[in-house]
Amino acid sequence: MTVTLPMCSVDFMDTSLSPEEKAISDRISELRAQLGDDLLILGHHYQRDSIVMHADFLGDSFMLSQKAAESDAKYIVFCGVHFMAESADILTSDEQIVVLPNMRAGCSMADMATLREVESAWTTLLEQAELNDPLDREDPTAPAGPGEKFLVPVTYMNSSADLKDFVGRHGGIVCTSSNAQGILNWAFERAGPNGAVLFFPDQHLGRNTGNAMGIPLELMPTWTPGIGAMGELKGSRIILWHGFCSVHKRFTPSQIENFRSQHPDGVVVVHPECPIETVSASDANGSTQYIRNFVADLPSGSKIAIGTEINMVARLADEHPDKHIECLDEEICPCSTMYMIHPAYLMDVLERIVDGEIPNQIKVPKEIQEGSLMALERMLSIKK
Repeated sequence: MTVTLPMCSVDFMDTSLSPEEKAISDRISELRAQLGDDLLILGHHYQRDSIVMHADFLGDSFMLSQKAAESDAKYIVFCGVHFMAESADILTSDEQIVVLPNMRAGCSMADMATLREVESAWTTLLEQAELNDPLDREDPTAPAGPGEKFLVPVTYMNSSADLKDFVGRHGGIVCTSSNAQGILNWAFERAGPNGAVLFFPDQHLGRNTGNAMGIPLELMPTWTPGIGAMGELKGSRIILWHGFCSVHKRFTPSQIENFRSQHPDGVVVVHPECPIETVSASDANGSTQYIRNFVADLPSGSKIAIGTEINMVARLADEHPDKHIECLDEEICPCSTMYMIHPAYLMDVLERIVDGEIPNQIKVPKEIQEGSLMALERMLSIKK
């Protein structure tokens, strides 16, 4: 087994636990035992191993939210970032309590599209693209009729609850990196052949998905708040918000070239949040679960470079010692906001729950839950 680890000094590079770390880990296990079936701990793929070892489920954000909704646990501790815990709260019952170990664990991509910015842009986009608001018809989600053209909002799961609410109320829908193409087909049917989709906050997922569907790049202009459109809005098919993932934008075609120069028979798989030049140069691209399945299906002895968060890459290397696995960028560090979920924070919230407190609860207001749930349920009703 070979795994290229980041050059930054972070503790997940050492798989052994210090005495202090072991004490924290042992205490977390004790607290878990005390809470029993009342507790569910969810861990995202990008979390460090010292968090993952305590998780009941490991997965992507929406899968984990579904696990929360299926659970009868009273306390759901989400080891991820803020928007993930919000989705879990939306999908769970009022009796269940969703807790985020560190309230500072946000998402820089999600923060790149605020409700105020989207509401401000919405009116301008309708005017400049000469499109209609789905709210102008009796059923905002009805397929477009002859001659009708609408602007349909689609938000990536990596967005705040109030944006999901905006999308739900405007006849739109949520997508993930694994179902984006099916979601866009649904949205295009409602926009009409001369309508468009507003896709936010990640421009790269939208562009890569549109490109895979055969939509020309010139029909996918980018919108930046305070600046405007880069490209022609009228006649466009996907209007891309300017957001991006700070981790995935680091992967480049030159890194792929370097890997292939060292391993001519190697395979490159990346996340669709990477820039289109990187995705086009790779052998495959897909969600975190897609990447896991892709690596597992390759034969023993394969040489694989992966373009996604380093914790996940390192874990895949550990799981497949018969394959050479490395991160496409040898200097990449973990997702900084995911890394805010330290075992000490997990221990702290569990201690406080045992003591009868409700720490760091993520509670989405009812008025925002309503539209958010509509957008999420629309997504769930669609086959890929």
